[in-house]
Amino acid sequence: MGTPLGTGVPVAPLTWGRARARWVLAATVLGSALTFVDMTAVPVALPAVGAELGGDAAGLTWVANAYTLAVASLVLLGGSLGDRYGRRRIFLAGTMCFSLSAAVCALAPDLPGLILARAAQGIGGALLAPASIAILEASFAPADRARAIGAWTGLTAVATATGPFVAGWLVQAGSWRWVFLVHLPVAAVAALIAHRHLPESRNPGACVRLDVPGAALLVAGLGALTLGLTAGAGPGPVAAGGVIAGAVLLLGAFLLRERRAVSPLLPPAVFASRPFVVANLVTFVAYAAMGTVFFALPVTLQVGAGLSPLAAGLSLSPFTLVMLVGSAATGRWAGRAGARRPVVTGLLVAALGAALLGRAGVADDYVRDVLLPVAVFGAGLTLYVTPLTAASLAALPDARAGLASGVNNAVARTGGLLAVAAVPLVGGLGGAGLTDPERVRDGFALLAWACAGLLAAGALLSSLLARRPEDVRAATHP
Repeated sequence: MGTPLGTGVPVAPLTWGRARARWVLAATVLGSALTFVDMTAVPVALPAVGAELGGDAAGLTWVANAYTLAVASLVLLGGSLGDRYGRRRIFLAGTMCFSLSAAVCALAPDLPGLILARAAQGIGGALLAPASIAILEASFAPADRARAIGAWTGLTAVATATGPFVAGWLVQAGSWRWVFLVHLPVAAVAALIAHRHLPESRNPGACVRLDVPGAALLVAGLGALTLGLTAGAGPGPVAAGGVIAGAVLLLGAFLLRERRAVSPLLPPAVFASRPFVVANLVTFVAYAAMGTVFFALPVTLQVGAGLSPLAAGLSLSPFTLVMLVGSAATGRWAGRAGARRPVVTGLLVAALGAALLGRAGVADDYVRDVLLPVAVFGAGLTLYVTPLTAASLAALPDARAGLASGVNNAVARTGGLLAVAAVPLVGGLGGAGLTDPERVRDGFALLAWACAGLLAAGALLSSLLARRPEDVRAATHP
């Protein structure tokens, strides 16, 4: 049971359909949407960023990855901060950090300045992401919690899917800088609603000692691995290999630290749950493929196929429409049949869509080469995203739902982070590759087939998921 900040007066659990429940859902959706939209909106702006600020493939990749690195490596610490200091307080702090950093991004005079501001924006995202879901879990009555989380999942997914269109329109009508400035009014509304309507909540059992050393090792390890993968497409592959080896050592030190920490970010006990491990392995693979497509496709459509930013954004509209139409039905199917069938089916459908996208850089036939593959890819994502998340949450006891959500979020972000870092290497797009039309067309074809392979491998792994309906019922639409 929560209390409004500073009053100490208990607040009754929220019930679905009440006015305050709608306000709480609105605040958490708006706050989360800020972080998720970034994944699909910023890649649309990258060609314009490169044209104005310069930079090679590695530099432009870091515009996306500086943000994702901060979120992926700090989201578990962000959840711990919310448990200890109050989720409402951390939500508001994350909103402020995110919006101020977005303003700095919009004013960045050069590429290094933009990359640093993106990292700061990622810190805000790492505070917002776990606080949003934890607020819903702590605020809603148990009987209405699943419905609230299901609505949050669907609405944030739709917001994520609209990112490319909004970004394309803003870049074409004004400047890439507006892609960051548009965050400000959304953040202001989210903060106002949160200040007036969100109840405060904490975990009374949270340890007073935060695992700061563990967080530092995770940041250093993931950062080194991202740097090594990005540099692997450059002229110094031996040095890049050394950086990757150092990253492996740092990540190994992180795992050792977690075994000994009083309050670890990643308790070793979670690895004892085979369903949890399997669900997160599938999440890593699936989101690696998703992150690659959302990063590389908007660039390919603009640089390779010669589309305008708005047209490139509109090209992803079938994905939005499929998500709107199919999310509720997918939730009902998963609630009846369990996670395995929709996840396996969705990953195979998405693999087909990724393979069909191989000709998007040429786009001889716009409907055949772009719109149809995007719709197929979106149908696959619609089938697997919610059941896969639900399977991860259901794999741990209810008392550890916050931890399960945080780990799953971190795994998904890390999959996208490392995949995007490897784009120049896998696609042969090092140096000025992301601005060369011919290299972009050829490179994206390779990336599309690599994503299809990842998704097919994820489908194979998904056969190990539990098949019982009760494993997903708690976190999907009723």
